[in-house]
Amino acid sequence: MGLFDLFKGKSKDNDASGGGEKKSNAAAKWAEACGSKRAQAYDRQEAIAELCKLKSADAVEALLKRFTFIIDPSITDQEEKDAALEGIVATGREAIEPVRAFAAKAESVAVPIRILKEVLDEEDEIIGELIAWLSKWDTEYAKFIDPKLQILDALGDYEHEDIREAVEPFLQDVNDPARFKAVVATLKQKDAAAVEPLLRTLVDEESVRIRAKIADGFAELGWEVPEDQRDAVRKVLPPAYTVDGSGLVSKRG
Repeated sequence: MGLFDLFKGKSKDNDASGGGEKKSNAAAKWAEACGSKRAQAYDRQEAIAELCKLKSADAVEALLKRFTFIIDPSITDQEEKDAALEGIVATGREAIEPVRAFAAKAESVAVPIRILKEVLDEEDEIIGELIAWLSKWDTEYAKFIDPKLQILDALGDYEHEDIREAVEPFLQDVNDPARFKAVVATLKQKDAAAVEPLLRTLVDEESVRIRAKIADGFAELGWEVPEDQRDAVRKVLPPAYTVDGSGLVSKRG
């Protein structure tokens, strides 16, 4: 066996035993250009195209970085992001773990949520992921809460037995938008177990918009306000709403 044959044999052995490493190295080759705002457009676009071909978790991790910046012109920015998104979705379930890791640190989870909906077939799985992401948040003050709001918003699109309990703590969030979205998601479940926590929120709530949303929900769902709470509820209802003698909420006119 000649020297060339020896190296050739080693190369084959490495390919057979280190396919995962080879894929990882291939993604690393293109990751920097894909995630760089300062890269030349054609270099970045080539990197996106090559990463999309790999269909690996490492490639998805690199492609997700394209969603962390904006370039001019906006049409090019959107075309690159569309291409990256298409490649991530085409990767299938292998994309979920890097998407999950990205969502945990991202300033926006709009794209990760969209990917979940594209990649996961079962609604239960999508909801389970969203609830897991929401569980990382608390109800205290935070300077930047867009991801929390986006997750609450997304959960408000579904009816599922696990959602009411998951969003209930956020009825007492310090941020008005979070409380509002928690109310929307709670009412969407049409679960009478939410009557008491919603009434507590209503009585304590300062936001007229949130009080009106709760009142609308009670009126639409035909939920009764318990007799011992009707006076307190009447005091805080917006002027357009009333509670009748049987405890039903309605809107005047």
